[in-house]
Amino acid sequence: MDRARNFAVFGVAGYVAPRHLRAIKETGNNMVAAYDKSDSVGVIDAYFPDAAFFTEMELFDRHVSKMKNTPQELDYISVCTPNYLHDAHTRYALRLGTDVICEKPLVLNPWNVDYLQNVERETGHRVSNILQLRLHPSIVALKKKIESGPRDKVYDVDLTYITARGNWYYTSWKGNESKSGGIATNIGVHFYDMLYYLFGDVQENVVHVSTHDRVAGFIRLKNARVRYFLSINKATLPVEAVEAGKTVFRRIVIDGEVFEFSDGFTDLHTESYRQILQGNGFGLDDVRPCIQMIYEIRNAAPVGLKGDYHPLAKLPCDGHPFGM
Repeated sequence: MDRARNFAVFGVAGYVAPRHLRAIKETGNNMVAAYDKSDSVGVIDAYFPDAAFFTEMELFDRHVSKMKNTPQELDYISVCTPNYLHDAHTRYALRLGTDVICEKPLVLNPWNVDYLQNVERETGHRVSNILQLRLHPSIVALKKKIESGPRDKVYDVDLTYITARGNWYYTSWKGNESKSGGIATNIGVHFYDMLYYLFGDVQENVVHVSTHDRVAGFIRLKNARVRYFLSINKATLPVEAVEAGKTVFRRIVIDGEVFEFSDGFTDLHTESYRQILQGNGFGLDDVRPCIQMIYEIRNAAPVGLKGDYHPLAKLPCDGHPFGM
């Protein structure tokens, strides 16, 4: 296909949408329509000011149906809506007759992946998920190093990811586990996918701590023993991050050595789009293991501070921020 592809974006008012708009533009394609319940979408002017915009799904559907068999007929719909809507919006897009690029997490439950595969077969269209850490140059290099090393080697890995969020988080859909999937899903999904991608299938999955603002546990993968700690509570930030005025701290330690991958994040959505448009995207079979992993974490009963737990799992938790 030599011509520019036509895109629509669902959730164009959301936090991650500008990365998709930029990726569409930087890959030489067009956004011709967009949908969001919110009309705070001035960001469109920086990328595709001529795009049609709708706050009602029914009007969007009527518009794009009229575009069929015209130069503006859709090739792709990019789904950037809240997590719990990804499945429904992806199914809608497939049945509309487009391919789909969906933000992570693709879905919240493993059986939703099965259903999407059925819809792919019915429609002949394809779903691609944004798993951008798989394209990070440092991750790519690390995967090559692991694959060239001893096949039976088991690495000891500590993953720490803290990204401070204010009280707004708990009022938004992100603070509702039934809509976001909870902390592990909402902020951790790309890290869990990265761990699976690097170290193989899950053999054991233990949760030590799981609250409204953090989750800590242990995952035994084929080639790694992983202790992890994820948090949105600024009180859990290490002193070095606080003194540097940072609200985000991410660190992976592999066999006692810090693995540095802090840089190189900004262009990964554009590279993801390039790969997808070339037929090299990550499909449903690629994403299934991670969806299974986070589903098990979300539904596990925490065992407390037993066994091999992340050191930060011992940090005190002061309960719900609103005293609920």
